[in-house]
Amino acid sequence: MKSKGTRLAMEFLTGIVERITFENEENGFSVIKIKSRGFQDLVTVVGNMASVNVGAVVKLQGDWKYDSKFGKQFNVHAYAETIPATVAGIEKYLGSGLIKGIGPVNAKRIVNKFKEDTIRIIEETPDKLIQVGGIGSKRVEMIKKAWQEQKEIKNVMLFLQSHGVSTSYAVKIYKTYGNESIKIVKENPFRLADDIWGIGFKTADKIAQKMGFDANSFERCRSGLIYVLSELSNDGHCFATKEQLLEETIKMLELTEDNIVATLEKMIIEKSVILDYENAIYLPAFYYSEVGVAKRIKEIVDLENNFTNLDIDNIISQIQEEHSIKYDDIQIEAIKVAANSKFMVLTGGPGTGKTTTTLAIIKIFQKIGCKVLLTAPTGRAAKRMSETTGMEAKTIHRLLEYKPPEGYKRNAENPIECDVLIIDESSMIDIILMYNLLKAIPNNTIIVFVGDIDQLPSVGAGNVLKDIIDSGIVSVVRLARIFRQASNSMIVTNAHKINKGEFPNLKGRKDSDFFFVEAEPENVVSKIKELCTKRLPGYFKVNPIEDIQVLCPMQRGEAGAINLNMLLQEALNSSNVSIKYGGTNFRLNDKVMQIKNNYDKNVFNGDLGRIVNIDTEEKTVTILFDENEVEYDVTEMDEVVLAYATTIHKSQGSEYKIVIAPFVMQHYMMLQRNLLYTCITRAKKAIVLIGSMKAIGYSVRNNKTILRNTMLSKRLSE
Repeated sequence: MKSKGTRLAMEFLTGIVERITFENEENGFSVIKIKSRGFQDLVTVVGNMASVNVGAVVKLQGDWKYDSKFGKQFNVHAYAETIPATVAGIEKYLGSGLIKGIGPVNAKRIVNKFKEDTIRIIEETPDKLIQVGGIGSKRVEMIKKAWQEQKEIKNVMLFLQSHGVSTSYAVKIYKTYGNESIKIVKENPFRLADDIWGIGFKTADKIAQKMGFDANSFERCRSGLIYVLSELSNDGHCFATKEQLLEETIKMLELTEDNIVATLEKMIIEKSVILDYENAIYLPAFYYSEVGVAKRIKEIVDLENNFTNLDIDNIISQIQEEHSIKYDDIQIEAIKVAANSKFMVLTGGPGTGKTTTTLAIIKIFQKIGCKVLLTAPTGRAAKRMSETTGMEAKTIHRLLEYKPPEGYKRNAENPIECDVLIIDESSMIDIILMYNLLKAIPNNTIIVFVGDIDQLPSVGAGNVLKDIIDSGIVSVVRLARIFRQASNSMIVTNAHKINKGEFPNLKGRKDSDFFFVEAEPENVVSKIKELCTKRLPGYFKVNPIEDIQVLCPMQRGEAGAINLNMLLQEALNSSNVSIKYGGTNFRLNDKVMQIKNNYDKNVFNGDLGRIVNIDTEEKTVTILFDENEVEYDVTEMDEVVLAYATTIHKSQGSEYKIVIAPFVMQHYMMLQRNLLYTCITRAKKAIVLIGSMKAIGYSVRNNKTILRNTMLSKRLSE
């Protein structure tokens, strides 16, 4: 443990920053080494210093302390950073990664050319940089912009640090507000929570408190109410009941009910939130999407199907003969329902013939001359649909021709052109995406939803597929019989056992695709590491990064996704090319996942990718998502997390050759039947459950799915 040490009198110290040993971007706390006149060795300096740079001259005010573990240190109370004056100092300063476009190589070239005048040239006449070999006009413009930005960002950082806020937010704030940053934050810090992803209400509230904002202000109450509604939408809810919203906001803000009620009433009048059914409070996007989905489905269902007079029996016979295939009774029923409906849902578990039935439906409509389009919510699901049907399948965003910043090019005015639209993995579609899809479907189109209703609902708000089925206004065919070839798979048979509330068969044979490894909680992590690095790659001859996916019930905890990611990155990726952002050191070849919809980059929450390039000079990271290469500025890397391990919720719509899943009682809050079922059905070649039988039994018995606040079913059946 560190001793508190003996404090000496306040002193002043000046030196050049030689290296940064530690930097916490959340609070600005740093440990740096400086070269200071009068000291033979480098001096260790500790304290809150917002983003100091290697090579900079720092003027420090503080006191000396003696630490029992680290020895003599200078403890900073206040500091100022100035630009270095010596040639060596300038080169180190510019080469530290401070300026986008100048790395160590270009720093050396620039300083060799301009010597002590380097900083003055960049500041006053940056166009002269074109005289430096290897630096073109494009890079000069980049350097000019970056030099100006870093000065402004430094001001924002110092301002935020003076209010005890994470310096890592400074770049985002500057990118959003530019030179107005400090002015806007001073006027209304709660705007940060509305405008900047990653800065939540609690961070904005912390700034406001430090700035002396009135705790009862309308801005604070409004921001608190919006935050609670947003958090509930992240949990899948389209709305909050009035009581739920008031209770949670009062508890969080620690204010009286009168204040919050008055603010809510004003927000309802202003329409910044919507009150419906007397008690349901919506954020506008979710309200208009839910109402819009109900309206569109009713409009489509009410229209007549153009193919009801066809001799479907004869067409089915022709197809069976042509393709030497025999459909069973339930599949023939599904084909007939599709041909006679305007809107149909085809649902069923693994091995029940969803793919075969979907193919039959496609063939029927093609036989009668219809244009059939296929789509799915994610790139992986669309790719799998293409492989199984031999036809092109697009993601919903691609089908709707999403182009930032204009939005969806396909809409009510410019609908997609097809007679039949088949949507796979439809349980994954949230209420907002569903509304945008339905708006772009013409009224005469036949819609077929394909999905597994027993899986977890969408990551986004709503429970659309379940609500549509529950409403009773669309045709539903549920496939239940397991086909003979699928019944040989223990993944399939155990998935169906779990779905019926039966305990799965855990006695895996050598040639099985289902294995259970019993392990005490303290041994689970080491066994997962061994399975990923040695046993499974050796046995199945697979690539551990590409082909093995660890799926966890939770993010946190020793057997949670966050901890396992750090451990597996270390074990599976030895690349020394890396870039740090926040608390994560991203390495070349890392498996990563996008955790928010980014329409500008055309990547979406849950998309998996691999880091294929890291440019430490430009401070950019290139990630390959399927065939889509996407470049990220380092400041955007909070949208991405390591994905050697991920949560089961984020795995929906994906299939992996091999899945490893820890199920331990420490995760009991999340253990549910549909979670275990979803987990098992993600595996194509094999699944390894690791943990305790008790945790698996608890999951099977717990069929109390968390109900989501949604009115879609009610709106549809009204």
